[in-house]
Amino acid sequence: MRTILHSDLNNCFASIESIGHPEYKKIPFAVGGDEELRHGIILAKNDIAKKFGIKTGEPLLSARQKCPDLKVVKPHYELYDKYCSAVRALYGEYTDQIEPFGMDESWLDTSGSVSLFGDGEKIAKEICRRVKKEFDLTVSVGVSYNKIFAKIGSDYKKPDAVTVISPENYREIVWSLPVEDLLFVGRATKAKLNRIGIKTIGELANTSENFLYTLLGKNGKALYMNANGLDTSPVKRIDEADIIKSIGNGTTTPRDMKNPDDVKLIFYLLSEQVCRRLRSHNLKCGAVQIHLRTSELFSFERQMKLSAPTDISGTVCRAAMELLYANYNFSRPLRSVAIRTGELVSAETPVQLSFFTDEIKIKKLRDIELLKDRINEKYGKFTLCRGILMSDKTLLPQYDDVRAMSTFRSH
Repeated sequence: MRTILHSDLNNCFASIESIGHPEYKKIPFAVGGDEELRHGIILAKNDIAKKFGIKTGEPLLSARQKCPDLKVVKPHYELYDKYCSAVRALYGEYTDQIEPFGMDESWLDTSGSVSLFGDGEKIAKEICRRVKKEFDLTVSVGVSYNKIFAKIGSDYKKPDAVTVISPENYREIVWSLPVEDLLFVGRATKAKLNRIGIKTIGELANTSENFLYTLLGKNGKALYMNANGLDTSPVKRIDEADIIKSIGNGTTTPRDMKNPDDVKLIFYLLSEQVCRRLRSHNLKCGAVQIHLRTSELFSFERQMKLSAPTDISGTVCRAAMELLYANYNFSRPLRSVAIRTGELVSAETPVQLSFFTDEIKIKKLRDIELLKDRINEKYGKFTLCRGILMSDKTLLPQYDDVRAMSTFRSH
């Protein structure tokens, strides 16, 4: 039987901020976005703030109504990444099968380590002790025989706790929990299950597998397996790369986008970022998708296939604008937009040439983008950029490098 751990850094961002500011541990404290840039939500909070009912993801305005004395600081992602990477290195002393689940959570398969370090519970307690001593942070660890139950275990008791879920006790611990506590049960799935009277994981586990398949498709079958402790998915090794299926980026702008020109500016910015990532992975995309969200928070997506795979930002942006013109009339301003590229292939994949494509021009454009990558990597993100990004900086103040753009620009 496998021994799987799921380790979760408690209140990760807030706890890391408190290392350099011990005074934060004594007051209601949270890490949040920038309200002026309309990224004003709670990203993490300490236990004192939790007692006021403050939740991750809620607007800062709502959080301050619950707790007027709430201390909020902006996030420092490089600092968080530094600590989380160091903690994962500690996990590496027990196994090389470490699969991150976000920045602050990881699965560990210690099946091959029990003869060296003891059973899963002993390893988990040692990890808790060492993380507290070496980093002044705490973790909650779930120990089980599959990934799904290990994840439930790390959420079961917080902070600084170890929960063991075994074949003997999982019905007692897991089946009484709300169905949404099961991994991969999102809001839409929860609503569907609740409508037919399935409100706990146990009720899900005791529902017909065929019925769940009819209701939810493949996801229904997977949820049935997970609820009954039948998950067999492996924990990936730390150096095992995931297959990249899509690459995208999005942003909420400081002011609403009122017309196509506003969106075009943002689409060019996002296309530059997305295509740079495509090239860094030696990939090209065969499809482009846009995500639009209005000022009233209604959102929808549209996508299209390209005539040939590309990693050129201008081509991606033109496709995004084509989708915009075909699907939106600006009866309401837009609050946020995103671009996602899919149907990814290796940049070396042979492509059927066309009489209607100027291959020489495409090569020149790609050479320009590769040169721009090298210059920006050496001197800063926006050392060389499109002139359109200089046209309205009121849409881009969250990008400090944009405000300080040099005069070297490509069109």
